[in-house]
Amino acid sequence: MKNLLILFGGQSSEHTVSRSSVASMLPYVDREKFAVSIVGITKDGKWYLTHAAPEEIADGRWETHEDNLPAFLSPNRLFPGLQVLRDGALETIAVDCVHPVMHGELCEDGALQGLLELCGIPYISPGVCASACSMDKTVTKLVAATAGVRQADYIVVTGEEIDTDICAASDRVDTYFKGKYPLFVKPASAGSSVGVSKVHGKEELAQAFLTAKPICRKIMIEEMISGREVEVAVLGNTDPKASVVGEVLAANDFYDFEAKYENAASRTVIPAPISEAASEKLRAAAVAIYRAMGCETLSRVDFFLLEDDSIVFNEINTIPGFTQISMYPKLWEATGLPYGELLKRLYELALERGCNR
Repeated sequence: MKNLLILFGGQSSEHTVSRSSVASMLPYVDREKFAVSIVGITKDGKWYLTHAAPEEIADGRWETHEDNLPAFLSPNRLFPGLQVLRDGALETIAVDCVHPVMHGELCEDGALQGLLELCGIPYISPGVCASACSMDKTVTKLVAATAGVRQADYIVVTGEEIDTDICAASDRVDTYFKGKYPLFVKPASAGSSVGVSKVHGKEELAQAFLTAKPICRKIMIEEMISGREVEVAVLGNTDPKASVVGEVLAANDFYDFEAKYENAASRTVIPAPISEAASEKLRAAAVAIYRAMGCETLSRVDFFLLEDDSIVFNEINTIPGFTQISMYPKLWEATGLPYGELLKRLYELALERGCNR
């Protein structure tokens, strides 16, 4: 039996999404194959081994669970495994694999992956470089361009520019796009559409900058692409495979945080009602971008499909959501890999890859 450590929570703006993901996932973990330890990380960075029920994790009550024990992973390999403080003494729990069910900064951006590399523990996630490059949307643009897939035009504004002269920053963006709107203003390093605004004119740019800046001090302004929002799940290490294509039908003006997680009117259609040729093109492009970014184990690749069946790459998500309504597991289920089997395959891929150091 392998020892599996599941991490959730974290200090990112997507903390609650992580809680929902792990609460949905826990009932499907094969307890006959894995001895499971669950560690939650609070918004202020405290780690606790917890035996809280999935519903307590989902709503946040896990933090006050009376059986919680302080815990940590040490990069010092004199202390391998999970270190747990019980009655004033350290106790070690062996760890063969880590499943970080965590999203956003310090979770998905290479920081956590770096810790796991230092610890020498295999994990379910792309590696440090792939995670960092995929988290920063502007870096993703540069690397993914090598795959030869069209992307939306964009420009970058920094927090320093906004602090110095927010009007000048707005003027620069307006000039670059020649007064053409709508535009999307996005924190460069964030997910779940946190801090994203759709602006319809120059006068809305300043407020959009101020919405994005607390999330990330590098802000990407991107042209709007009018097309169907479609997504492909990719799974694998040296020989990655693509799922069927799914389509997102957002309840809101665009697929923002509220539309993704709170508005029941948002829908997904799997498989997407598109031509076979478009489907194959999207699946091939997803694998090409996955390889270009250097991803392993899993990622979800998002595109726009235009009326003429041409495609535009939108973004890549290296630790996609695992809630019951999340696209990644639903796409694989439609491809013939049910939720529980998908989890088993992810564990196999992590152990197969091992740790890079």
